[in-house]
Amino acid sequence: MKQTLQKMIQAGVHFGHPKDQWNPKMLPYIYKEKNGIHIIDIIQTWFYLKKISKFLEEACSQGKQILFVGTKKQASKIVEAVALDSNSFFVNERWLGGLLTNWTTIQKSIQKLNNLQKQENFQKFSKKEKVKLEKQKQRLEKYIGGLKNIKKPPDIVIIIGQQKELNAVKECRKLGIRTITLLDTNCNPLLADLFVPANDDSIASIKLIINEFSKSIKKGMTIWEQKKNS
Repeated sequence: MKQTLQKMIQAGVHFGHPKDQWNPKMLPYIYKEKNGIHIIDIIQTWFYLKKISKFLEEACSQGKQILFVGTKKQASKIVEAVALDSNSFFVNERWLGGLLTNWTTIQKSIQKLNNLQKQENFQKFSKKEKVKLEKQKQRLEKYIGGLKNIKKPPDIVIIIGQQKELNAVKECRKLGIRTITLLDTNCNPLLADLFVPANDDSIASIKLIINEFSKSIKKGMTIWEQKKNS
């Protein structure tokens, strides 16, 4: 525990937002205020991280699928890297409205992207058509490239940056999809099913937390594969 806490402090996991930006519902997870900044109770961060990691391992050992969502600048690249490493799915550019609630339409877009990727440089088309198709492919890759192998809606959605991803939060709540959220001091814990109170603006903090998630996902997936093959 001591070693993990030290890593968290080094990554700035405990730094919240200025006190005038806080959400009062986060009070139970705030340790103190220092120089006008709220400091997150890092012991609770450690506790919740342990709890969520165990939950993810158990869920993935039953074959559950995970979607990472983080479109803000600090989270985008980490989300993609961690999702690819843990054989999960991701959205890291922009949440398209209806991505979950209008699943049929999204499936059609995914199919279109897969079809476009199969075509070699669009050799059968005219120059004008090639340019148009290439643009279509690039746009689809940008927004749903992290979903191209998904066959059904995810079982669990991990959200980094609740304030920016409220549309994703609303769609998950509407469909009853479990969410796991990194909760900074400006977030609302009542909008999250499961959460870890932590700095969601620092690259180092995001990386530390979701890398722990990734380890648990991979452990769970290994157990699932063993079950299938036994």
